[in-house]
Amino acid sequence: MTAAPQLLIAWHSQSGTCARLAAAALAGAGRADGAAVSAGRCEDLGSVEVAAASGLLLVAAENAGRLAGGAKQFLDRVFYPSIDRDLVLPAAVLVSAGNDGRNAVGDIERMLKGIPFTPATEPLIIRGLPGPGDLARAEELGEALATGLALGLF
Repeated sequence: MTAAPQLLIAWHSQSGTCARLAAAALAGAGRADGAAVSAGRCEDLGSVEVAAASGLLLVAAENAGRLAGGAKQFLDRVFYPSIDRDLVLPAAVLVSAGNDGRNAVGDIERMLKGIPFTPATEPLIIRGLPGPGDLARAEELGEALATGLALGLF
């Protein structure tokens, strides 16, 4: 029997906003049949957890128009070990932005492409404090990623 594909949701949050978005994505992913899901703070995750995953959702904040430090440090820590393991995972990006979020997304995409991880979806940028509609979009993203992994679409 083949193990269910594993979606890893990695998040970095200083204000609590990204933690709320990650929790919403986790709830959505939990509704998907045929995939397992785990989530953790970027500070607590590393290359071992990434190597065990079948796909990655990175939930991160934009600080001063760039990727927040904790998420950047996570990507720095997993970059070379992922390359050494020849990992090629589908990945998605969810950014909480006070500005427009494009620079933070660009920072993430450059690093993911270098590993190389492949984009599973278009990046989702939530601007300002997330409202109910934004949390619903995060849930939908989590569910779509987990479902896509279960169906072998990525």
